[in-house]
Amino acid sequence: MRITNKIIQNNSLSNINLAKVAEDAKSSQVSSGKKIVRPSDDPIVAIRSLRLRSSVVEITQYYSRNAKDAEAWLKTTEDAMQQVTDVITDMITQYNKGANEYLTSNERDIILEQLRELQKQVYATGDADYAGRYIFTGYRTESSLMFREDTEKTYQITEQFTAADLKTDTYVKTNYPDVDEDGNPLTENGQQVYRDLTNLKEGTQSYYENVDEDKIDKVDYHRIRLSYKDCDDNAIPVITYRNAAGQDVRIDAQGMSIDGAPDGVTPPMRLAKSTDVPSPYTNVGDDDVIYLSDTGELLLGENIYKELSGLVDDPNTSNVNEGEIQISYQKTNFKDGDLKPEHYFYCVAAGDDGTFETNLGEKPELSSTDIVYNPKYLQHGQERQVIEYDVGYNQRLQVNTIAEECFNPAVNREVDDMIQALEQMKKTEDVVNTLKSLLSNETNADKQKVLQKQLDAANKALTYEREVVQRKFSSGLSAMQGFLNEVNVAATSCGARGSRLDLVASRLSSQKTTFETLKSENEDVDLSEAVVELTSAEMTYEAALKATGKIMQVNLMDFI
Repeated sequence: MRITNKIIQNNSLSNINLAKVAEDAKSSQVSSGKKIVRPSDDPIVAIRSLRLRSSVVEITQYYSRNAKDAEAWLKTTEDAMQQVTDVITDMITQYNKGANEYLTSNERDIILEQLRELQKQVYATGDADYAGRYIFTGYRTESSLMFREDTEKTYQITEQFTAADLKTDTYVKTNYPDVDEDGNPLTENGQQVYRDLTNLKEGTQSYYENVDEDKIDKVDYHRIRLSYKDCDDNAIPVITYRNAAGQDVRIDAQGMSIDGAPDGVTPPMRLAKSTDVPSPYTNVGDDDVIYLSDTGELLLGENIYKELSGLVDDPNTSNVNEGEIQISYQKTNFKDGDLKPEHYFYCVAAGDDGTFETNLGEKPELSSTDIVYNPKYLQHGQERQVIEYDVGYNQRLQVNTIAEECFNPAVNREVDDMIQALEQMKKTEDVVNTLKSLLSNETNADKQKVLQKQLDAANKALTYEREVVQRKFSSGLSAMQGFLNEVNVAATSCGARGSRLDLVASRLSSQKTTFETLKSENEDVDLSEAVVELTSAEMTYEAALKATGKIMQVNLMDFI
C-alpha cells in the first residue's frame, strides 16, 4: 500500500484530535469533579446516578421534612397534654381536700372557687395548633376544638354509652307541699303550693312554719348524664339499644317500641326541669324515663335501669357492640368554651334554613342541606380520624391525638356535679346559720319552738347534703383519676410514637449518609488520579504535536 504525505497528514491530524479529546475529557473531570458531563460519556454511570440521586432526594424528604414535621407535631401534642395533666392533677388535689369531712365552710368555699377556675382551664389547651393547624381536631385541622363565643347552631347529637355510664345518685328532698291552718293543701291559682326550705331567708321564716324533720328526706335515683347541659327542650331524645334477646329497642316520646312494635307498657319519655316542683328526682316511676334538658340528664326508672345495666358486648361479634346505648338529642345554644360536638360524636347540623331533613335518632346518608359529621363513629370498631405521615420507605406514623382521648367532656360535667352539690350544701348551711341567729335573738317561746323545728329540719337536710358531698368527692376522685389515666395513656402513646420516630430518623440519617457516599463514589472523580491522567493526556498531546511537526517538515520533493 502506498503511503502518501496526505495520508500521513490526515492520520496525524486524527491522532492529534484524539489526544485533544482525551485531554478535554480529563480537563472536564478535573474542573467539574464529576466522572461524566453528559449521559453519553458513560451510560451505566448515568443510569446508576439517576437512581442514587432519586434515593437521596426521597430520603431527604423523609428525614429533613416529613420526620421533622412529625416530630414538631408530636412535641406540640405532648406539651399540650402535659398542661391537661397538670390541671386534672390539681383537680384531684382539690377532691382529696374535699374528701375530709371535717372541713370548715370557708375551706369548702376555697375548694369551690378552685374547682370553678380549674374547670375553665381543663380544655384551654385543646385549641393548641401547629403551623396553623389544630392538633386535636382530627381531619378538621382548620376548626377549633371549642366555640370561641356564644353560638346558636342547632345540632342533633348521638352519644354512645355503655352500662358503665349509668350512675345512681342521691337527691336531698327539701321541698314539700304546704298546708293552711286547717291542714288542707295550700293552693295558689289552683295549684298546690310547695315550699323549699333552702330558700328560707331572714324575714321569710313564717312561710316555713309547717316544715319539720319528717318532710326532709333523701331519694336515690338512676341516671345517664349527657355531655352537654342546657339542651333543647323542644325535642324529646331518642334512646336506642339492642336487648338481651337481640331485638332493637327504641324509647322516645311515644314510649318504648321493640323491633318497631310498641311494648304497651313503657310510658312516653317526658320532659322536665331540675327546678320543677315537685322535683322530678323524687317522681320517677319504675318504667319512666325523664329528660331534664337544663342539666342534660335522663332519669331512669328501676325497670329501665335494670335492663340497660344488663347490656353487655358479645366478644364473638367484632362489628357490633351489643352493650352500646345510643342517645340522640338536640342542642342549639352553646356558650363560649363549650366543646364542638363534631369533634366527638356522630351529629347532624341544621342547614342554612335552620331546619332538619333528618329526624332525631335517624342515621342518614349525606343530604342536600343537613351537614352530617362522623357517620362512621356509629360503626363499631371503626378507626377514628387518624393523620399519618410517610416517614420512611413503606413506613407511616400517626402524628395526631384526637380530642376524646385526652379532653373527655365528662371532666367538665363531673366538676359541674361537684360544684352544684357544694353550692346546694352552702345554701342549706346558710339557712342553718340564719335560723341559729334568729333563734338566739328570739324571746317568744312559741316562736322559739317553731324556729327550733325549722332548725332541726335544716340540720337534717344539711346532714344529708354533707353525705352527698362526701360521696361525690369520693366518687369524683375515682372519676378524676380515671380521666388522668386516660390522658396519661394518650401521652404515653404519643411518646411511644415519638420514640419510634427517633429510631426511624436515626435509620434515615444512616441511609442518607450511605446513599450520598454511593452517589459520590459513582459520580465524583478521584481528583489526584484525574490530575495525573490530565497531565498524561497533556504530555501525549504535546508529543503528538512534536512528532507530527517533524514528520510534516520532510516530504518527497526534498529528495527529487
